[in-house]
Amino acid sequence: MNHNGPTRPFAAADVLRQLAPADWARFGAEQLAYIRPVVVDGAHIVAIHSADGTQIGAAPDASLASAAILQHEMVPLLVH
Repeated sequence: MNHNGPTRPFAAADVLRQLAPADWARFGAEQLAYIRPVVVDGAHIVAIHSADGTQIGAAPDASLASAAILQHEMVPLLVH
């Protein structure tokens, strides 16, 4: 077993420790979407946001918002 190259144990952790703050800010941006309950014109809905905070959609409830996120091959997360 080679313990000096990229296959050595914990090599991925070493790489992640070297990421700049801007790289961490983008980490997972295309795979994660956040849902957040909001009120728009008196109606309670669920807003869908990309990891960078941009609103990318809305749904009448959390289960439909999560289903839409999963349909787009993303992971839904709840902001509370």
